[in-house]
Amino acid sequence: MAEAGNTMAADARMAAKQRVASLALWSIAIAAIVFGLKLVAWYLTGSVALYSDALESIVNVIASIAAFWAIQVSHKPADQDHPFGHHKAEYFSAVLEGVLIVVAALLILNEVWRSWQVQAQLEQPWEGLAVNGVATAINAFWALLLIRAGKAAKSPALVADGNHIMTDVVTSIGVFGGLVGAILTGWRILDPALAVIVALNILWQGWHVIGSSMNGLMDRAVDTAEHMRIRDIISANCKGAMEVHDLKTRIAGRATFIEFHLVVDADMSVGTSHVICDRIEDALKAEIPSVRVTIHVEPDDEAKLPKGTTAVPFA
Repeated sequence: MAEAGNTMAADARMAAKQRVASLALWSIAIAAIVFGLKLVAWYLTGSVALYSDALESIVNVIASIAAFWAIQVSHKPADQDHPFGHHKAEYFSAVLEGVLIVVAALLILNEVWRSWQVQAQLEQPWEGLAVNGVATAINAFWALLLIRAGKAAKSPALVADGNHIMTDVVTSIGVFGGLVGAILTGWRILDPALAVIVALNILWQGWHVIGSSMNGLMDRAVDTAEHMRIRDIISANCKGAMEVHDLKTRIAGRATFIEFHLVVDADMSVGTSHVICDRIEDALKAEIPSVRVTIHVEPDDEAKLPKGTTAVPFA
């Protein structure tokens, strides 16, 4: 039964890996298509705002390639040089995406400065906006799919890619509305002004992506709600132990690492204490995907709670 369960778990992990890799590969193709459409929209209109929108899509293409590479690396099994696995590879992809966003914003601001000095008339504005609208609709659908799938698979690279694309969608909608206003009013100043807003918005998004990824690289703990859930699982399955203390967690990509000290009676046999540890570990693995558990067993003289305590055995 145990072997069958392990086989099923391995098959589930393989299926999840293939799904994440497939989504990352499709992201490259979709990002390239969207970039092509936005490039056409800019070519038709000559709008610097649409240029900024297209330039951000170049970042999407590069980021999608980086995310695909990072996901492939992160799913490699642990080896002699990386005994804890390669889960953090996805954070490097997210950091790179944040840096690229900042570079794109600076390029946009440079183009704004040039266009501000010579404000040209927009050409074929409605045709360009129609093409840009199609690209925005594709992006919106794909961003929602990536965010949902990335959270389900605990993939920082997919979530970062999806969030960036969603930011692209929001800025595209803003650009669309602003350019419609510029066309109807004849205020050509709105075009470079919109590009500035786009640049500042993606600068903020880039800072957020980098900050989130740095938290992961710095071994951030799980959030409070998840920490309490882990405590509850351990408490419900530690019958026979006297106390649990020094519970620590950290997140590395889709993997969650948990370690704690388990206090047992000093006269308890190694075999009996091992049974308790296995029960706790199995319960955690059943509730938390890709969890890694380390339990340090200690004798009762290491307990931190007063003797005779009958409450939840956490010090």
